[in-house]
Amino acid sequence: MKSLRQRPLQLDQLRTFDAVARRLSFSAAADELHLTQSAISRQIKALEQDLGAPLFNRGTRRVELSAAGLTLRHTVAQLLDQLDRAVREIRGRGGRPRVSVSTFASFASLWLMPRLAAFQKANPDFDIRLSATDHLTQLDEPELDAVLRYCEPQIAPPIAERLFGELITPVASRHLVEQARSGAVPPLDRPADLARHTLLEEDDPRPSTSYQLSWRRWLDEHGQGGLQPQRWVYLNFTYQQVQGALAGQGVALARLALVHDLLDGGELVELFEGRCRIAGSHAYYLIQMPMAQPRPELSRFIDWVRDEAARTRRSLREADAERPAD
Repeated sequence: MKSLRQRPLQLDQLRTFDAVARRLSFSAAADELHLTQSAISRQIKALEQDLGAPLFNRGTRRVELSAAGLTLRHTVAQLLDQLDRAVREIRGRGGRPRVSVSTFASFASLWLMPRLAAFQKANPDFDIRLSATDHLTQLDEPELDAVLRYCEPQIAPPIAERLFGELITPVASRHLVEQARSGAVPPLDRPADLARHTLLEEDDPRPSTSYQLSWRRWLDEHGQGGLQPQRWVYLNFTYQQVQGALAGQGVALARLALVHDLLDGGELVELFEGRCRIAGSHAYYLIQMPMAQPRPELSRFIDWVRDEAARTRRSLREADAERPAD
């Protein structure tokens, strides 16, 4: 027979602890869980006995987490959140089949969403649930089937499948380029001409990408280290830079893989005849989540992403082959 210290903790006690820890009030937790305050006290006392340590310091007018309570709180909150999301996912699958995908906002806006309509038209028998976040997703996330990520190769997990790499290049709207050619605005014929234009810069706080994707790096590598543009416009996300360029608000330093379709369509123009690209240090990856249940709709989505990534790789190679030599 298991001792108190060995047996599993009861879920209702953990939920009660979570409520008290969040509210720092036994009465508020009782209201939230629709229990009496004495029932809350009994469950917390039983949990403390199971753990062999007090979880709260109880004062006359306030309740505080003890050292043991602080240790337990973070883990319990994560576990309950994962459990609740898994339950929602299982319940949700009782209706139409669904594939849940996570990626970062710029990739969703610039690469995935423009392609997704055709995929959904060809696959009307299931839904796509797309969530956008710039945080790296844990591989034990139970609610996700696939993740599309952008990271350095050395931190990509072993199960990550590389989709394509990265080239960075200056782009502007077709209208702005036409104005520059007609003399209505200053020219855009060589890198030094950027001194008379607005540069759209990604305001990236991450040290691993801030310089790699910056105008300062691009200017340094093209002999313009001291150049100051007419003005800077700082934006939080890559897709905002692209939107700013499309609106004619300035010149953006874009990730070629994400804007290649806009270049092909003529909405954006790659400056300097494509001779001034630089390579990025990151790449784009597909991760099929280990906890995802194998099923036909997920396989179709994974295969489709691979096919679209192959097209992107071919487009980038063709663009490289066609661009004039330096």
